[in-house]
Amino acid sequence: MLQSRINDLLEAPDALLVIERAQAILANESARRQAFRKWLCDDVKAEFINGEVIMHSPVKRRHLDATQNLLMLLRVYVHKNDLGAVDSEKALIGLTRNDYEPDICYWNAETAASFTDDQMEHPVPDLIVEVLSRSTTGRDRGVKFEDYAAHGVREYWIIDPIRKAVEQYELDEGTMAFAKVAVLYDDANDTLKALAVPGFEIPVRAIFDKKMNMDALQKILAG
Repeated sequence: MLQSRINDLLEAPDALLVIERAQAILANESARRQAFRKWLCDDVKAEFINGEVIMHSPVKRRHLDATQNLLMLLRVYVHKNDLGAVDSEKALIGLTRNDYEPDICYWNAETAASFTDDQMEHPVPDLIVEVLSRSTTGRDRGVKFEDYAAHGVREYWIIDPIRKAVEQYELDEGTMAFAKVAVLYDDANDTLKALAVPGFEIPVRAIFDKKMNMDALQKILAG
């Protein structure tokens, strides 16, 4: 995909002018990105995407519940089995151009071992989870979908709290794009099996249902 874009640009007679103009824009953008990082504080959820600061509004209860239910199960499982680190929302992911604060991230044990107490910017996670809301759907399925894949995120889950569904994608390293693995539903008694987190497997319903969530937690603790 990247090579195709490069080839298309090189076919244009004004390629050099386009590149020079893009370099000037990106240099200015980089300075604004550094200012964004200095401004960003603990009580603000914001991202820097393609030159713009994106402020996040409060989300509805179903978004919070789905995020916290999955976060608890994933974090307990990863910590219990010493598989790495799991964070939610305020972990800043610094990619080539953009800064994101995904709903949930997982890093393998080798990557997590390099983290320091004062670290703010984090490397590419192995797994990213985004929970859809009306204001974020376009980015979660658009720029983030492309950017996460282009930077080597191994697995991406998009959770739809209205449909009570999970879309599971894995990285195709040949194209550096996400390929759909499955769409899983609460009401179909589907099971979500992680690809990037060894052995992590839960009922989809455990993300949306309190009792199922506690049952899944007890199973993880007993395993």
